[in-house]
Formats: sequence, C-alpha cells, structure tokens
Amino acid sequence: MILDAARLALGNLFAPDTRRVFWKVLGLTILVLIGLWFALRESFIAYALPWVSGYMPTVPDWAGWLTVVFGVVASIGLALSLALLLAPVTAIIAGFFLDDVAEVVEAHDYPDDPPGKALPLWPAIAGSVKFLGVVLVGNLIALFLLFIPGINLIAFFLVNGYLLGREFFEFAAMRFRSPEEARLFRAKHASTVFLAGLVIAAFLAVPIVNLLTPLFAASLMVHLHKLLSRADPGFRG
Repeated sequence: MILDAARLALGNLFAPDTRRVFWKVLGLTILVLIGLWFALRESFIAYALPWVSGYMPTVPDWAGWLTVVFGVVASIGLALSLALLLAPVTAIIAGFFLDDVAEVVEAHDYPDDPPGKALPLWPAIAGSVKFLGVVLVGNLIALFLLFIPGINLIAFFLVNGYLLGREFFEFAAMRFRSPEEARLFRAKHASTVFLAGLVIAAFLAVPIVNLLTPLFAASLMVHLHKLLSRADPGFRG
C-alpha cells in the first residue's frame, strides 16, 4: 500500500496536471532557502565570528592554514544548519499548497470520488503554525542527537518520519473528516502512516530532489488516505 502510494505520488510530481503547483512549490522553496542561507550567514558573521575571534589567540604566519580550515568548517556548519531547516521549510510550504496539491491529485486519480473540502482559513493557518512548531522542536532534538555517534542519522529519519508522516496524513484526512476523526484514523493506522513518513524522510535526505518534498509528501499522503479509507470503509471516529 505504501509503495503504491509512493509510486502514484512520484507520478504526480511531473504530471501535466500538477505543473502549475510544481513550479509554485519549487520556486517558493528555493526562495525561502536562499533567504535562510543569507540570514544564517549574516548571523554568523555578526555574532559567532567576533565571539570566536575574541577567544582565539593571534594566528602566526606559519599557521595561516588554520584560517582556511576554520572557513571550511564554518561553511559546512552553515550548510548543515540549512539542511536541518529543510524539514521546517517543508512544513511552511505545505501549509500554503497542501489543498492545491490535494485538489489536483484527487481530480486526476480519483475523479469518481467526492472531492475533499479545504479547511477554513483560520483553522488551516493554526494547523500550519502548529505543524511548523512541532517540526522545529523535533529537528532541534535531532540536531542535538547529531553529536552522538551511531544514532545521528537514525534520529533524523525517526524524528522526521514520525512528525512529517503524522502531520501530512492528518492534513490529507481532514479534507474528508473532522479533525478528531482524522486523528483517530491516523492513530488506528499509526504504523502504516509512520512507514510512509519514513519514505518522506528518505526523499527529504536526497539533495536537490528534496526541494520537491512538500509536493511529494502531500501527494503521498492523499493517496495513502484514499487507499486506507478503501481498505477500512467501516471506520467511524
């Protein structure tokens, strides 16, 4: 079921129906990441660099290579910070385009089913803010665990697999169910949703391709909710 949902979601990425949403998601994701890169860089130059310089002794001429090493380490740190922020960025972008993606997927792959209903504006905004907060906290935990050998990558996948799977699935489910029923339906199928979340986390870990994570994750969970609903038609929250 998860493989079927992932296959359908990959097909949706480049389908003509999703082209309009594709470019909006990709464009906004790139703009947000560029903005974050400059913000991180300027913050490092303004705050971290003077602090480090104040605690470092004057580097003698023969050890000038240390400055190069420090610059490389700083660049890697900035890139790593940006990579860890990709999941929260995904949460932000998803909040803008989830319903757009869901409408296209439902119309393309489930034309005979009743269409879902977009959440009202304020509940949708509240859900997006909550989603962003949860993902930020989760990735801060994963950031601290990065310094523990052996569990750093595992922590990244487990944290993002659980959080992204849960939130994207509930967003997709709430187009057809009340928020409470969507949570109960997700809880009933928690293991399946978590495994689908790991697929999203794996997609998130692929450079360049991960710029399309909001589109892929939304499509995946729309399909998964449809497939689970058909396999469990008697569910009542």
